[in-house]
Amino acid sequence: MDVHQPLPLLAGLSPAQFMRRHWQKKPLLVRQAIPGFQPLLSRTALFRLAAQASVESRLIVHEARKWRMTQGPLPAKSLPPLNQKAWTLLVQGVDLHDASAHALLQNFRFVPDARMDDLMISFATPGGGVGPHFDSYDVFLLQASGRRRWQIGRQQDLSLQSGVPLKILKHFEPEEEFVLEAGDMLYLPPRYAHDGVALAGAKGQADDCMTYSIGFRAPAKHELAAELLHRLAEFSEEAGGDLASGQSPPEPALYRDKTQVATDTPAALPSGLVEFAGQAVLQALKDPLAVACALGEYMTEPKPSVWFDEPQGEWDAEAVRSGRSQVRLDARTRMMYDAAHVFINGDSYRAKGADATLMRQLADGRGLDGARLRAASPAALGLLAEWHDAGWLHQLS
Repeated sequence: MDVHQPLPLLAGLSPAQFMRRHWQKKPLLVRQAIPGFQPLLSRTALFRLAAQASVESRLIVHEARKWRMTQGPLPAKSLPPLNQKAWTLLVQGVDLHDASAHALLQNFRFVPDARMDDLMISFATPGGGVGPHFDSYDVFLLQASGRRRWQIGRQQDLSLQSGVPLKILKHFEPEEEFVLEAGDMLYLPPRYAHDGVALAGAKGQADDCMTYSIGFRAPAKHELAAELLHRLAEFSEEAGGDLASGQSPPEPALYRDKTQVATDTPAALPSGLVEFAGQAVLQALKDPLAVACALGEYMTEPKPSVWFDEPQGEWDAEAVRSGRSQVRLDARTRMMYDAAHVFINGDSYRAKGADATLMRQLADGRGLDGARLRAASPAALGLLAEWHDAGWLHQLS
C-alpha cells in the first residue's frame, strides 16, 4: 500500500496524513468512504454465523428502560422477531469466517497488523444499540446497510451505570450528531464516548441496519508484562545444554539458603529469596532478542476459539519449484516479523538473508507468487510445506 496516496476511504487523506492528524487524536467522518457499499453478508448468513459455537456473539435487548444481554451461540429461533424494536445482534471476528470480510480488513493495513483485532458486525432493529459507551481502542464504524444515528463527545465523566450487563455511561454528554447511511464511515479514537441507534428506513420501514466495526488491539501494560515474563521464563528453561552433542542440560538455578539461620518469625519472607526473585526477573529481561521474540509470539497467538482446517490436498513440491503455484495465508493466520525473527500463529523462527526477505514478503503481502517461490531455498520451502499441512496457508494453482 502506498501510504502517501490519497484515499476516498479516508476522505481524501492519505494514510500518512490520517495517522498524523487523526489516529488517537480526533474523530473523522467520511461520507461515502466506500461508495455503493453493500453488506458482505446477508441477514440470514449473519444469523447463521451467530448460531455457531465457534463464533462469539451477543444479543442485546433494550425494553422498558432495562437492558438484557445473552451470550451466544444464538440459534435463529432464539432471536426476537424482526418487527420487535430495539434489539441488537453483535457477531465478533467475522473476518475469520468470511473471505470478503477478511478482504475488507486489508484496506486498513496502513495500521500495523499487531494492532489489528477483528471485524464485528452489528445488526439492529429500529431503536437498537448498545447504549452510550466508550472503547479503550480505536475503531472505524462503517455503515453497511440502513441508517444509524451516532452521537459522540469527549466525555470527561466516565462513570458507568450500575446494575446493567453493559458498560453504559451514567451521564452521557454528546457534542456532535451524525446519521450514517450505507458507505459512510466514522473513525473514533480511544475513550471517545459514542452512542449509535438504528433508525427506521424510508416511510418508517424497518430496513436492516448493519454496522461494521473495525476494531484494534490495545494491550494493557500489566497484561504485556505478565505474558512476556511468563514466556521469557519458558525461554530460560529451554536454553539448556546441547542434547545433540550428548551433553545433559545444566541443573536449573534453584534457590539456595545454606546460611539461613533458625527463625522465630517463620511467616516472614526471607530477604535472600526476595533478592533471588529480583535477579531472576532481571536475568529474563537481559536479552533484548528474547523480549522481542516473546512479544512476537504473543501478538500472533490465535484467539482460543480459532482452529485451522486440514488442507484439502497434499503439498505439491514440484509445482512450487517450477513456479506453477502460489501460496496465500489463511484468513485466520497471524504473521509478523522483526529484524531477527518471523512469527506465525504463536511460533517464532530465526531468519536472515534471502529467507528472511521472503518471509517478510509473505507476511506483508499475505501471499507469495510463483516467481518468488521458485527462488526460495529448500529450508524455506520446507517450512512453507509444514505451514500448509497445519492449515496456516494454502497452495493455489
